[in-house]
Amino acid sequence: MPKRKAAIAVGGVAALGAAAILLPNANASQDHNQASGTTGAARTLKASQASGLSAQLQKALGDAFAGSYFDSGKQQLVVNVVSGDNNVIQQAKNAGAVVRQVKNSTSDLKAAATTLRTKATIPGTSWAVDPRTDKVLVTADSTVTGAKWNRLQSTVQSLGSGMATLKKSAGTFKTFVSGGDAIFAQTQQGGVRCSLGFNVTASDGSPAFLTAGHCGVAAKDWSDSQNGQPVATVDQAKFPGNDFSLVKYNDTSTQAPSEVNTGNGQTVQITQAADATVGETVFRMGSTTGLHDGQVTGLDATVNFASETVPGGTDTVNGLIQTNVCAEPGDSGGSLFTQDGGAVGLTSGGSGDCTNGGETFFQPVTAALQATGATLGNGGNGGNGGNAGNGAGDQSGSAAPSASAGDQSGAGDQSGSAAPSASAGDQSGAGGDQIGGSADPSASAGDQSGAGAGSADPSGSGSDQSGAGTANDGSSLTSTR
Repeated sequence: MPKRKAAIAVGGVAALGAAAILLPNANASQDHNQASGTTGAARTLKASQASGLSAQLQKALGDAFAGSYFDSGKQQLVVNVVSGDNNVIQQAKNAGAVVRQVKNSTSDLKAAATTLRTKATIPGTSWAVDPRTDKVLVTADSTVTGAKWNRLQSTVQSLGSGMATLKKSAGTFKTFVSGGDAIFAQTQQGGVRCSLGFNVTASDGSPAFLTAGHCGVAAKDWSDSQNGQPVATVDQAKFPGNDFSLVKYNDTSTQAPSEVNTGNGQTVQITQAADATVGETVFRMGSTTGLHDGQVTGLDATVNFASETVPGGTDTVNGLIQTNVCAEPGDSGGSLFTQDGGAVGLTSGGSGDCTNGGETFFQPVTAALQATGATLGNGGNGGNGGNAGNGAGDQSGSAAPSASAGDQSGAGDQSGSAAPSASAGDQSGAGGDQIGGSADPSASAGDQSGAGAGSADPSGSGSDQSGAGTANDGSSLTSTR
């Protein structure tokens, strides 16, 4: 990788169908459809515009603002308000939003989340605010049973009627060790595999990349091939609490283009960071499962992973993006991005797989850039509400018929479909599907399962995941390392 093109954002495992929708001009701007000169008329928006409008209204409405989401079908921003003040409602309508009066305020929902954190921090649980239901969505994986389930259920009920919903996940929450462009490390516990997220420039001007924090905590030196020499070294790593790492290339002359390799010779230029908006369509690239798409379902999510290092302990990560985009072990650290080149997140963990679907969580890129001081694309850190999602483009309807936001299992028929030549930035074997062993063996995304992650694929194909110590059976919440 040094003196060659550095690993491009996420993996080189992409199905042709899904990749085709990511051409730069796949969706034309819909600005011409916006209502103009009509007071109070809901505007037709792109997801990026909806994100910016939401940030403006949040400031303007103050305590009356109770969240928002993007209605991808109608391409409109829906804003929740708790005030019956006609002036507040008209103000939001005049800005072009659809206004919905709701019961729970933002402070109410945050208070509910605080209660959950205090009384129900149980491995295998998560919660996030869902503005579409005006409730906190609480999820428990298959490991939460008996007294733990009773405790969680009792806590949710104590929040009061209409404040939260509780559901069971068929899988297990875990970190998904493996991902976009494959990166590898060796530890005393065995081989570690993760995915490269996005190439960035470190604060000192050196080339670097972002990946998951649980990858950077697991190992310090990373290679672009399974048994190769290290080509990059962890500079900063945060996990738990957050889940991001800044990894600097050892060769300062390494070219690290700001783009995502979506396979079949196609790339998406990454121009800036983008804050996620509930309801928008996003794309995830990983070395295990390739390119998949889905929708953002929640923000500021808290996930309680079973600890990979402390038996019976909990690794809690806050402030995550929740989606219904599928992922599997080997996808950790990989890119979550928008059609028009906005870097949204780094794959952290979740439950399920790309056959049955599941819940997945991502570290926001905007927060990782702010914390590390790195810059992305044209030098912008993006995000912070108003500038969020400028690369999001017009997401609605952008997925191929077989890769719709709701159909996670079929997103481009990615799993195991990587072409050997589809490496991210000519990283030898980068982006291979190591989980199923269907790609070049050197194409693993940093076989992290051996890092005590226990996130091995149910089939045991998690690329040397046997060293995980607490290997999961695929039925609980896991990270994508």
